[in-house]
Amino acid sequence: MSKVIIYTDGSCLGNPGPGGYGAILIYGEYKGENADNYKELAQGYRNTTNNRMELRAVIVALEALKRPCEVELWTDSKYVQQAITKSWLKNWLKNGWKTAAKKPVKNQDLWRQLIPLIEKHDVTFKWVKGHSGQLLNERVDDLARNAASGPDLLDDTEE
Repeated sequence: MSKVIIYTDGSCLGNPGPGGYGAILIYGEYKGENADNYKELAQGYRNTTNNRMELRAVIVALEALKRPCEVELWTDSKYVQQAITKSWLKNWLKNGWKTAAKKPVKNQDLWRQLIPLIEKHDVTFKWVKGHSGQLLNERVDDLARNAASGPDLLDDTEE
């Protein structure tokens, strides 16, 4: 199984407001931004939320993998990371998409897209403190912010 390192980030200029995601995929060992095993993905949306962009970054990155991989996925979103590592997602499924407070889970459309992707790949979710100087986390932050303020914004519609 191929090993891939992924960094993701979402950004929102206002919440809600224009937003974007950024993702970096590294196949094998990191050799620099110009290496052929390094790929950047980014897209902006007209009206969205930060959490939706954080989730969309993970989804798009995992969708970009052509075969099942062992993935080390770094995010500065505790919302995304803890939903997996603290079994929130499993509990939401068990509880009919309700939170522990019996309220509907937000962003269900994106969580539903993520589930088959994390079942397909062997994904380990790791948290990195945002804006702490970690090179690749700073780069995905730049990608996400630039996408949010870019000219080619898409509509973010729930499915």
